[in-house]
Amino acid sequence: MLTIFYDGNCPMCATEMIHLKRHDQDNIIFLVDIHQENFSSLYPAIDFSAAMKILHATYNGKVLLGLEVTHRAWTLVGKGFWVAPLNWPVFKTVSHWVYLGLAKYRHQISALLAKVFGIKTANCNSGTCYDKSTNTDHWRK
Repeated sequence: MLTIFYDGNCPMCATEMIHLKRHDQDNIIFLVDIHQENFSSLYPAIDFSAAMKILHATYNGKVLLGLEVTHRAWTLVGKGFWVAPLNWPVFKTVSHWVYLGLAKYRHQISALLAKVFGIKTANCNSGTCYDKSTNTDHWRK
């Protein structure tokens, strides 16, 4: 079983997890929102701050990070061809750096995509998902 620890306050992230689960016919992927109550006590091996920076998962006793998670997840649900280039030598390096940028600015990107495409987001106020008043990646409630 693959356990993915994702930022459930990020519309873009949550949408990807919903899309992934639609393809999970064998129910082999377990999703954990890192913002759930008692997250740290339930999953002490996963550091919340680190998980806010980069996607985390566990698979067969091993911790996977970033695009390793994406590649493993889509491969397990039979859509590995969608993400196969993520493991190609040159593509792997470039996609890793692109992913880190997307991960860092995912809240702002989510807000922009919501505004451009008129997508309603449950976790944002006034179209803003990034709380500049506290300079954090947490969503306004």
